[in-house]
Amino acid sequence: MSNTVVRCSVVAALGGFLFGFDTVVISGAEQAIQRLWGLRAALHGLVISAALWGTVAGALAGGWPTEHWGRRRTLFAAGVLYFVSAAWSGLATGVYALMIARFIGGIGVGISTVAAPLYIAEISPASARGRLAGMFQFNIVFGILAAYLSNALLGGVGRHAWRWMLGVEAFPALLFTVLSLWLVESPRWLITHQGDRAAGLRVFRRINPALPDADLEALADEVEASALRGEAGARLFTRRLARPILLAFLIAFFNQFSGVNAILYFAPRIFELTGLAERAALLQSVGVGATNLIFTFAGLWLIDRLGRRTLLTMGSFGYIASLGLCAWAFHSGRVSIVPACIFAFIAAHAVGQGAVIWVFISEIFPNRNRAAGQTLGSSTHWICAALITLVFPKLVEAFQPWIIFAAFCGMMVLQLLWVRLFVPETMGVPLERMPQTLGLD
Repeated sequence: MSNTVVRCSVVAALGGFLFGFDTVVISGAEQAIQRLWGLRAALHGLVISAALWGTVAGALAGGWPTEHWGRRRTLFAAGVLYFVSAAWSGLATGVYALMIARFIGGIGVGISTVAAPLYIAEISPASARGRLAGMFQFNIVFGILAAYLSNALLGGVGRHAWRWMLGVEAFPALLFTVLSLWLVESPRWLITHQGDRAAGLRVFRRINPALPDADLEALADEVEASALRGEAGARLFTRRLARPILLAFLIAFFNQFSGVNAILYFAPRIFELTGLAERAALLQSVGVGATNLIFTFAGLWLIDRLGRRTLLTMGSFGYIASLGLCAWAFHSGRVSIVPACIFAFIAAHAVGQGAVIWVFISEIFPNRNRAAGQTLGSSTHWICAALITLVFPKLVEAFQPWIIFAAFCGMMVLQLLWVRLFVPETMGVPLERMPQTLGLD
C-alpha cells in the first residue's frame, strides 16, 4: 500500500473517532443534566437522543453532498459540524440549546458514516479493504474509550463537569477539519460522477505507484465500464439492487437491535443497577471502552483473513451467550456477573458486527449507487439507534432489566439465522466485480 492510501485512510477514519466520542460522551453527563434541569423521563430521553436524531438527518442527507460535492469536501463539512456542536454544547444555557447543539453534532456523525467508509473503500486495494475501511470502526471505539476516560477524569471538576465533558471534543474536531483539507479525492468518484478520467488516473497513480500505466489504464477502463452499466439503473430502489438493499438494511437493523448503543450510552446507569456507586460505574465504563478497543483491533486483524461472514457468525454466538447470561443474572439476582457479561457482549460486538458493518455496507453496492446505498445502511442504523435510545429510559422504568436483555438476545438468534442463510462473503472481491459476486449482472 502507498503512503498516500494509508495517510488518507487514517485521516478519514478520524471522523470515526469523533463519531464515537460525540455519541458516547453524553453517558457521563446525562444524569447531571437530568438533575440540573429536573428532566422527566420523556424529555430526558429526547435530550440524550438529540444527537442520534441529528445523525438520522445527517445519514439521510449525507448521500447527496457525498455524490455531488465529492468525498473530500463532504468530510470537511462534517468536521465543521463536529466543532460547532462541541463548542455550543459546552456553553449551552438551557436544555433546548443543548438539544440543538447535540443535533448539529449528530448531523456531522451521520454524514461521516456515509462519506468516510465509502471514501476509504474507494481508495483501498481489494486485499486490504477490510482492514483500511475497518479503521473507521477502530476509531469509533477509540473515540468511545477516549470519551469514557475523559468523563472519568473530568467527573470531579465540579458542578460544571458536564460542560467540560461535552466541550472538550472541539479540539479533535478542529484537527480533523484541518487535516481533511489534505485528502486526495476518490478516483472512482472523479471518473464515475465527474466524468474526469484524467483526474481519476492521476489519483490512481498516486495511490498505486507500483502499478504500470497499462494496469492503471485498465483499472480506469473497468471503473468507466462499471459506471456505464449503472447509468440506466442509477436509481437505488430497483429490482436489480434488491439483494444489496436488503443486506444493508438488515445488517444495520440487527446491529442496533443487539442493544449495543443503549448499553454504551447508559453504561454507568446499567452498572449502578448492579449496586456499584456512581464513581465506580464511571470507571467500569472505561473498562467497556477498553474492551471494545482491544477486540475491535482483533476484528480488524481477522476481517481480511477469516472474512466478513465468519466474523458475523462468531459475533452472533457471543451476543447470544452474553445477553442470555445478563438476562439470567438480573432475573436470578446474581447481578455480580453482569459487568463481566457486559464486557463479553462488547467483545462479541467488536469482533463481529462492529468490525464488519461499515466495511460491508461500503462494498456491496455498484460505483454508481454506492453513496445512495451507504445512505440507506447508515440511516437505517441511526433510525434504529435513535428509537432505542429514546425509549430506553422508559423501558428501564417499565420492565425488569432481565426482560430487556432477553429481548435483545432473541433478536441476535434471528441475526445468526440470517447470517448463515443469506449473507455472502465479500472478502477480497474488487469493487468493480462485486455485482457479479452478488448476482446483480
